[in-house]
Parts: sequence; C-alpha cells; structure tokens
Amino acid sequence: MRVVVQRVREAAVTVDGEVTGSIGRGLLLLVGIHQDDDEGAVRYLVDKVVGLRVFPDEEGRMNRSVRDVGGGILVVSQFTLYGDCRRGRRPSFVGAAGPEKARPLYERWLEWLRESGVEPQAGIFGASMAVSLVNDGPVTLLLDSSKAF
Repeated sequence: MRVVVQRVREAAVTVDGEVTGSIGRGLLLLVGIHQDDDEGAVRYLVDKVVGLRVFPDEEGRMNRSVRDVGGGILVVSQFTLYGDCRRGRRPSFVGAAGPEKARPLYERWLEWLRESGVEPQAGIFGASMAVSLVNDGPVTLLLDSSKAF
C-alpha cells in the first residue's frame, strides 16, 4: 500500500461538481492499494499516519501529529500510485488491486481512522475526482507498507 501524505492548509475533493469532502489544516492522503495488500497493511499505515509528527510545535520543529493539532484528514483513493512506467509510454496498473479487493480495504482505512479519533473526509471510491489543495510547507511524504520493516 502506498500513501502520499501532504500537509495542507486546506484541501477538498469534488465529484461531478459536488464537494464530497473538505478540510482546513490537516493531511491530504492519496491512497493506493496493491493487489497483495491486506488489513495488516491498512492498520500499519493508519497508525503511522495518525501518529506522524509533521506539524510544528512552539519552537517550529515538526513535532506534532494531526491529532495533536486537531487537524483534519482527507482521504482520496488513487490506484495510479501503482502505475508502472518502466516500459513504453503508457503506465501499466497490473500491480494495483482491483475494485473488489481495494474498496473493502479503503473502507477499513476510513473506519480505522474514525476509531483512532480522527473523523476523515473522503472522496468517492472509483469516481473521477478533482482534488484541490493548498500545500503547507510544502511537506509531502511517501509511505509504503512494503517498506515497513
């Protein structure tokens, strides 16, 4: 599982002209699910994201989590994170999980975020979405469950 984490001042996702999720200060998560992922990958990355200390403390050091600062989380599914561009000009997405596997894991993401005390906003799984954001810092990180240990 891959997650692009962006610290934002604000972010929103729109589907067919309607805002389906928006946050002020917080984290925008672009979540890609691999065909070999399972709930263990979801749990690992949810815990990592919620505890990730990327917000400044009083001294300006990145020392606070999204929960510490009362920030929001906006989650957007993005299978293209598993686009393989090594051959040819068109990306191959054979590594990305199909919707029958990815949708339940995406729903677990949202459920476990809620259980961790952060109420997520979200896009619509599988929809064509427009994502807008004001990146803060900029701070952008890539998390990958296959590199957990």
